[in-house]
Amino acid sequence: MEAVLQKLFDAVLEGDFGGVQSNVQEALDANLDPNTILNDGMIAAMREVGRRFEEGEYYVPEMLIAARAMQSGMMTLKPHLQKGDAKPSGKVVIGTVKGDLHDIGKNLVALMLEGDGYVIKDLGVDVPVEDFIRAIKEEKPDILAMSALLTTTMSMMKTTIEAVIAEGLRDEVKIIIGGAPVTETFANRIGADGFSPDASRAVGMVHALLEK
Repeated sequence: MEAVLQKLFDAVLEGDFGGVQSNVQEALDANLDPNTILNDGMIAAMREVGRRFEEGEYYVPEMLIAARAMQSGMMTLKPHLQKGDAKPSGKVVIGTVKGDLHDIGKNLVALMLEGDGYVIKDLGVDVPVEDFIRAIKEEKPDILAMSALLTTTMSMMKTTIEAVIAEGLRDEVKIIIGGAPVTETFANRIGADGFSPDASRAVGMVHALLEK
């Protein structure tokens, strides 16, 4: 039984879409628990992808391909997870701030978090402050994640956090930010709970924030 999980693990690492899907199905046919397939086959593989990225063995294209391959397997696995009692790791609302149309980094963070068992509500790009506020009220996420790739749009992160405070929602959600021009100093200055320079470390930071 463990052999099929190893094949699934390897297929995710290699970004093998067909291999991921066929190995998920093979594991289901062998009556493996869907949670075991998810955790030991797919989430474990994405953590290895993250480790390789941090070590400089993988780059953004490899991370994206692996994450998308895992997503293809999730389409096969999800109906079986819903029958069970799989508990998500948490819920994350994510979006690129108003005035900014860049989405590669945001998408990668969303894929990596989804690969780690989080429920993701992706608001897309060019997200107005009021849409972030509405999503916090409606989705009740554990984490609000904002991205910006332009120095000119970074100020919208501060504006959004100020609006979250004004709405009395600040104690209900942890806020993380990221993007090429974003720094830890900036994150501290605007009152964010965390900053990550890349998608892999964003997953670790979310874990750390939710464990506190």
